[in-house]
Amino acid sequence: MTKSISPQAKQRRPNTVRIIGGTHRTRKLNFPDAPGLRPTSDRIRETLFNWLRDDLHGASCLDLFAGSGALGFEALSRGASWVDFVENSVVAKAALTEALVTLHFTNAAIHCEEALRWIARQLAPEKAFDIVFLDPPFTDNLLPQVCRKLADSALLKPTAKIYIETDATAPQLAVPAEWQLLKIKRAGNVSFGLYRASAVAEI
Repeated sequence: MTKSISPQAKQRRPNTVRIIGGTHRTRKLNFPDAPGLRPTSDRIRETLFNWLRDDLHGASCLDLFAGSGALGFEALSRGASWVDFVENSVVAKAALTEALVTLHFTNAAIHCEEALRWIARQLAPEKAFDIVFLDPPFTDNLLPQVCRKLADSALLKPTAKIYIETDATAPQLAVPAEWQLLKIKRAGNVSFGLYRASAVAEI
């Protein structure tokens, strides 16, 4: 006779997302249950990092709504020189810290802070970023403010690439006029696009 196992006796398997390319390909990241935490899917990340393949080596990156860290860790695995992770959830920050140690990445920093507040504190940033990842919880409606604050800050290089992920069923996001749309796609209920900080064509 098969004995049933009570829910209390079962150990819940951790939420995981895997790195899909680079030096740490197939390594898994654990992440907690947290409101709005929704890792970018493998399919979308594959498309995004194909778009960025010529920009990643040596790039300085900002993962502004880090969550599971899937985008920032993917960038590190594929040759980024530095990633700043910004995440306001304490439990998500703990998982990010554990992942940094487990994967032996030393070229990153984690900031447990709300995104707009973190941007506001960067009055004289030590560096400007080559690539910025913006994938906030869809219900937060923070993107218009965040994009404007980033555009007005000294955090972006003139040719910085900005990745934005949004709810495809929501009204179209109004980004700063000076940002140039380079790529845009839809996968299910997710719309994702890549912008350049300056609309001036690269030479």
